[in-house]
Amino acid sequence: MSPALQHIKVIELATVLAGPSVGQFLAELGADVLKIEPAAGDVTRSWRLPNEQPDAGRSAYFCAANWGKQSAVMNLQLPHQQQQLHQLLATADILLMSFKPGDATKFDLDPALLLQRYPRLIVGEISGYGAEDPRVGYDAILQAEAGFTYLNGNDQHDFHKMPVALVDVLAAHQLKQGILLALLQRSQTGCGRHVHVALLDAAISALANQATNYLVGHQIPQPMGSEHPNIVPYGSIYRCVDGVAIVLAVGTDKQFEALCDLLELPVNPQWQSNVQRVQLRAEVNAALQVAIQKLDSTSFLAHCARLNIPCGQVNQMDAVMALAKERGLLLQNDGLQGLRTAIFQNETPAMLPPPGLATS
Repeated sequence: MSPALQHIKVIELATVLAGPSVGQFLAELGADVLKIEPAAGDVTRSWRLPNEQPDAGRSAYFCAANWGKQSAVMNLQLPHQQQQLHQLLATADILLMSFKPGDATKFDLDPALLLQRYPRLIVGEISGYGAEDPRVGYDAILQAEAGFTYLNGNDQHDFHKMPVALVDVLAAHQLKQGILLALLQRSQTGCGRHVHVALLDAAISALANQATNYLVGHQIPQPMGSEHPNIVPYGSIYRCVDGVAIVLAVGTDKQFEALCDLLELPVNPQWQSNVQRVQLRAEVNAALQVAIQKLDSTSFLAHCARLNIPCGQVNQMDAVMALAKERGLLLQNDGLQGLRTAIFQNETPAMLPPPGLATS
């Protein structure tokens, strides 16, 4: 089967993670993606770990979102380079942008004017806060403003951002959906469109049950670490006798009863329903920890699997990447490895070029 986007041409003017991950996604679907960078390159080329070579030209971070692309250098402040870019746009299907406010207009890339000039072009744009707000969007700030940092804490004085650029990832998924829909609409109408995603909007829209706990339940969600505000035990972490951390996600009363039977833990009548367990969260968790810390993790996880009790080990990255390899989620080429983003494809994607050096 031919790749879904085999004949689609993409010009990427995006940097960091959100926009570039959309570019990689399109490349995985077969699109021809040209990443245009300034002379200094995408800023993430310089975001190196201490053990990375300073002159490698591509950092581990850069490799997170730039598989399958060709890279070229352009200085868009120069009129003749702007003209070269427009020559490329004349035959392009998709343009990806993530400029700071005002730069798109400065570089002659105003979306409305682009669509007048190239009616079939799909302009995918990511901003921090929308067209009317001049602030630049930074993931750590947006996680705080959208409530994730507060909710990810352990109490009202101990807050933490998520350990990945979560808002960038969420916004990228929104833009992927919008671009695919725009391609479908273009096949029907022949017209392109401007698809704009603000990082803050993407973050807020992903608050899910935490948002409705406030909107419907009229309760401001509080920081609870990995605990769940509506279910107990769910997200709760315990230690087995061998020191391995495990997490439970017991979503039904039947599962909780099976857990208590496994642990030979008498069920307190006040714990029989989830509503009761939520009210007595500390008491339930304390009793479970005492029982679980008597067991080794291997046998406990095996028994939970046998009894259909949702339970898993808290893995470090080496174990997670072993799972990724087992499940066919790795990209491998030129001695490098990366993660697929178009994971819904049944077939293994073609050998995508690894992230490389930009050429002038």
